[in-house]
Amino acid sequence: MFATSSSSVTVPTLVVPHSSTVPPLSTSKTPHNSSNPIINRRHLLTISISFFVTTPFTRPNSLAPPVADARGLFQMPPFRLTNRYFLVRAGESEYESLGIINTNPVAKTSMDSGLSEKGKKQIVRAAFELKAMGACEKGCWIWPSITQRAYQAAEIIASVNGVSRSYIVPEYSFLDARGLGAYEGKNLESVSEVYASDGISTTIKPPPIDDGTPNESVADVFVRVTQLMSILETQYSGDTVIIVSPDSDNLTILQAGLVGLDLRRHRDLSFAPGEVRFVDTKSIPTYKQPASAVYKCYNPPNCN
Repeated sequence: MFATSSSSVTVPTLVVPHSSTVPPLSTSKTPHNSSNPIINRRHLLTISISFFVTTPFTRPNSLAPPVADARGLFQMPPFRLTNRYFLVRAGESEYESLGIINTNPVAKTSMDSGLSEKGKKQIVRAAFELKAMGACEKGCWIWPSITQRAYQAAEIIASVNGVSRSYIVPEYSFLDARGLGAYEGKNLESVSEVYASDGISTTIKPPPIDDGTPNESVADVFVRVTQLMSILETQYSGDTVIIVSPDSDNLTILQAGLVGLDLRRHRDLSFAPGEVRFVDTKSIPTYKQPASAVYKCYNPPNCN
């Protein structure tokens, strides 16, 4: 128990390492009937800091934390994946049932952007396919775009697979449908012009428009999905994650990046509405370190 006065503090004797430099104690106010020195608060603080700085902190081996396995920055194709992934395209949307392109993120949470009746049936089939594949047998996380049709799809998948809604994690931007700029509102068939440009260069953007719809190139989408994977690989380890996208392009560009396919050919991996695809880690090429990472000079400056 500490005894206090208005200007001093009585403390128990504290053993300080010899290597410490501690200001001399002031005993000018020490009561004659006390065997303990009285020091002011400044001295007490100095002693405490000195003690903890100079005294090594040790803990039993049983309590020592395991050495962290540093993962570094996520790259495509990845060195490895710590989780297993299922890619799911949401079922047909109301706009798609009308044959209209709708990629403006302003309307992504609107009910008009939700699943059509056909789309609901497609995603029910997808949910049972995931169940047959054992996707959520040991638990899973469902990461849908906040876009209405993708989130509706996630709820159906969760219901069929017995997954609590608390395991649905809405993604607010990285999984937005690819913005097609001036193609917004046009017939779905006109998207073939966009894919023709994609085959030439990953940096060609669709023509812009002033209604708030972004015009994204393949490279733009690639940045988004890489950021998404970086978050997932950092946040989870050894888990199952079901990624639910409102469109095909997010998934084809993501899968192309994972397997090392030329991004200009992402369309070759096209997803149909309601399609489910497991990311097979065996399809991911072996990572090769750059020469600068493996080159060693054992006899500088004479190196081969």
